[in-house]
Amino acid sequence: MKPISILLVEDNPGDVLLARLAFEKSKFSVSMEVAMDGEEALDYLYKKGRFTDASTPDLILLDLNLPARSGSEILADIKNDDELKVIPVIILTTSQAEWDIMRCYKLHANCFVNKPFGFESFDKVVTSIEDFWFSIVRLPVN
Repeated sequence: MKPISILLVEDNPGDVLLARLAFEKSKFSVSMEVAMDGEEALDYLYKKGRFTDASTPDLILLDLNLPARSGSEILADIKNDDELKVIPVIILTTSQAEWDIMRCYKLHANCFVNKPFGFESFDKVVTSIEDFWFSIVRLPVN
């Protein structure tokens, strides 16, 4: 069985480390790639530049507050592309603004999760994501 491929779009190195540590503990085989800003995320998804050999992710974890392009702009690009729109996108952000939540769902985010503080809380969120998206949901085959 091939590893579940995750693209984490996150500019905070501390949050990237927390995600890596949490997914290392996974009961699933997970391969995680990181894009540090919106432009890099699109290059990865469209296999441009240094990402020409990138695999299409099974799941995207997307922060909203990114340099270069915002997470909501990236989400709109993904969901307006016939090939990419089937990839589930989980918004993982510190924003608790109702307008951010509404905007992301209007742009067809698959879910909106508030980013927790500290490893234990972050680990619980990752475990919940894994349990739902990797055990219950059937992801499209890339």
